[in-house]
Amino acid sequence: MSLKSSTKVDVNTQELVFTVDGAAFDAAIEKAYQRQKKNINVPGFRKGKASRKLVEKYYGEGVFFEEAINGLINAEMPDAIKEAELELVDTPKIEVVSADVKDGVEFKAICVTKPEVTVSEYKGLKAPKNVKDITEDDINAQIEQIRQRNARIVSVDDRAAQLQDEVIINFEGFMDGVAFDGGQAEDFPLKLGSGQFIAGFEDQIVGHSIGDEFDVNVTFPEDYQMEEYAGKPAVFKVKLNAINMTELPEVDDELIKDTTEFDTIDEWKADIKAKLEQQAETRAASEFENHLMQKVIENTDGVIPKCMFDHRIDSLVSNFEHSLKQQGMDLDIYLQYTGMDMDSFRESFTERAENEVTLRLGLEKIAELENIEISDEAIENQLKEIADSNNMTVEDVRMRLPMNDFVDDLRVNKAVEFVKENAVVDNTITSEESEEK
Repeated sequence: MSLKSSTKVDVNTQELVFTVDGAAFDAAIEKAYQRQKKNINVPGFRKGKASRKLVEKYYGEGVFFEEAINGLINAEMPDAIKEAELELVDTPKIEVVSADVKDGVEFKAICVTKPEVTVSEYKGLKAPKNVKDITEDDINAQIEQIRQRNARIVSVDDRAAQLQDEVIINFEGFMDGVAFDGGQAEDFPLKLGSGQFIAGFEDQIVGHSIGDEFDVNVTFPEDYQMEEYAGKPAVFKVKLNAINMTELPEVDDELIKDTTEFDTIDEWKADIKAKLEQQAETRAASEFENHLMQKVIENTDGVIPKCMFDHRIDSLVSNFEHSLKQQGMDLDIYLQYTGMDMDSFRESFTERAENEVTLRLGLEKIAELENIEISDEAIENQLKEIADSNNMTVEDVRMRLPMNDFVDDLRVNKAVEFVKENAVVDNTITSEESEEK
């Protein structure tokens, strides 16, 4: 391969012209012939037995050109890119300028290159880091959770139904005196006050006792999902079969000892408080970092090729689809359910993709400006951590990972830490201001 020229033809666009000599082209043609010959028919010869010259004479000299040229592109293009010292962000568009067995092949490649960006400010950035104080109310909320987890359902037969009870009912719905499809059920469990049924339905059960049969009058909402019912009045004939209530336990040393690893409620509350404080610290640190990274995005300037955003959207869509499959759902079904087509679905990821690509470029620039490097020891430590967590050897991990990208990721992570270490905590910035910025 010989690189003839490397010319900038537009922003983030470079034109490469490179050649492959006749001998290399001929060798590529021979490889193509050897791969294809077993399937080639030439009159007078058994299948696969005709020589290359006979095949070329019968089918034309260029019969193997396409495969040979594609092989040369795959083999020689990386060297041309490396010699031109380019970092591409998209598949190059390659044109064959000329192809001749004697003179070889000349290629022209239009390459979209990684953009050069600037980061106007990344040291001394200000962001809030408000750590929430843990109050008795927060601890009481945890106490309520343990009560709910250890609650038991008991039957009630000595009073009427109340809000928060679970009732077991039979019902059948009528419109203009005619029963309608989907409006009936037997022994249906319904928690009163849950809002599971049409507004007003659950309230009209309150005050009734077991065995009562009564009418519930409601009107379907104007925006009801079944248009034929929207805005129409209905009568449900209801029979109340059973009433159940939730009985919550007292939280004392005995309950704590039975349900946790602690012996007393005081020990448990102290542990809960420590965990809530740690969660508050973690949340504040995350919000602090998010605010700083948003500032880096805003301070990063440059012309970024659209293909970089498109590729990131591709990844986000692929990740989302993989997540759906783990839940047993297909993307097409999801789109039908949400009323979106693929174009609008992809569009929903645009802002996120643009932010993530811009942030990545900004952090890479910061790493460059600050001469951030990753030591061999740090790389080995990270590989070992991955290996240990996946029950693999370090060498297995090294073989599976694209190491250049892996090291770049470590540099970017280190750039994040650099921005945080050089930032200023400013709690006068409110949450609303933080979101706006």
